[in-house]
Amino acid sequence: MEPTPPVDRRSLLKSLTLGGVASLFPTHSEAQPATVTQVRGIIFMVSDGMSPGVLTLAQAFSLQTRQRGTRWWDLINDPRSARGLMDTASANSMVTDSAAASSAWGGGQRVNNGMINYSPSGKAITPIAAILKKKNVRIGLVTTATVTHATPAGFAAAVTDRNEEDAIAPQYLDRVDVILGGGSVFFDPAKRLDKNDLFATYQKGGYDVVRTRDALLGSREKKLLGTFTESHLPYSIDHRASSVLQKSVPTIEEMATAAVSRFLESKEPFLLQIEGARIDHAAHLNDIAALLHEQLAFDDALAKVLSLTASHPDVLVIVTSDHGNSNPGLNGMGASYKRSTECFQRIATMKESHESIFARWVKNPKQDLAAMIQESLGFSLRKNQNAALLEVIASKEVVEWNDQLAKPEGLLGQFAGNHTGIGWTGTTHTSDPTLVSAMGPQSERFSGMVINTNVFRHFTELLG
Repeated sequence: MEPTPPVDRRSLLKSLTLGGVASLFPTHSEAQPATVTQVRGIIFMVSDGMSPGVLTLAQAFSLQTRQRGTRWWDLINDPRSARGLMDTASANSMVTDSAAASSAWGGGQRVNNGMINYSPSGKAITPIAAILKKKNVRIGLVTTATVTHATPAGFAAAVTDRNEEDAIAPQYLDRVDVILGGGSVFFDPAKRLDKNDLFATYQKGGYDVVRTRDALLGSREKKLLGTFTESHLPYSIDHRASSVLQKSVPTIEEMATAAVSRFLESKEPFLLQIEGARIDHAAHLNDIAALLHEQLAFDDALAKVLSLTASHPDVLVIVTSDHGNSNPGLNGMGASYKRSTECFQRIATMKESHESIFARWVKNPKQDLAAMIQESLGFSLRKNQNAALLEVIASKEVVEWNDQLAKPEGLLGQFAGNHTGIGWTGTTHTSDPTLVSAMGPQSERFSGMVINTNVFRHFTELLG
């Protein structure tokens, strides 16, 4: 594919309109019939916490910073792909959390927020990994969060509280073949509450246990446990700024490649979940630069997956999100909105995540926080903004009529929005239906309105 030429002002503005997304949903009659109907493998990619409008922002950001569009945008515009929306509600709320969302996919039932594969009545639900293992289906989980976090766990574990990551870690043994992400603390005997050495347990179970990027790239074993940080993987914006992190921590594209390659090498059926988890985390923090860099990193993984599977007509690739989060959008800036594009382009100059800035400041609160923000994010705080930020950090009340934004991340997100044009509805998940795209055999199952629990049915019918 030829690289997309640099985008002009009019093209960038057009990319940023939500109407651009709607126009990309053609009627079913335009879709081309699949030439292969049998499914050997399914790759389910989750851009966690991606509000629908993020796709247009990521497309414009990619055109601006990389002079090419995103692969997901191309996929939506491909007549061979299926396009739809996902109804994401949980059992007890119109707004789901990741635990309930993934349990709907991985257990086939809507559960209460906070639970992983436990029904509202308290009954354990057998996760799809355990079901498909009996059919000799290989299972993989790849994430930029801890590998025991809610979204991967929904496919392979059952706990009454999503925070029981110590209890989730041993449930993957002999149930999941490839496990890649963060969260070494839940396998390390020095950090686990029960002092069990799960690294040794997995190694005895035939897994190659890797802890660094080089070890991952050098591994050739079929079964693999890779945890590259104690907690979540670093944000892509911070990863790219640190040679140390680049050497030690793989990208989501590298982890996806390692997992997909292992499954494609054999003729065995497989189900692989790949999650870009920190898109959600950045949205919670109202951090648009971190969010868009995460979205592009996820998109690179999608591009790699589609490339690797292009010669495998029996592999179905699905890409979606579990819920929206904070609904970022570009506001009209200036007279007749003429400054909107200029403001949006400032996001590319931001060099550090909000999480990293706050973490550095907490280590030494005597530092000038406003100066740190100026250096890393490229804008100056007004005196009253700096005072309000320091007050809310100290748990003092500030004048803010949106209670969700009356916190450090909410205030900083608003101050940054005056500079970038990006506004937020809050700091929590939203009820919006999420985008779904699918390519490969049986992809038409994911067109139109998809109920989240039906994903489980499709998986078991296609693989079981």
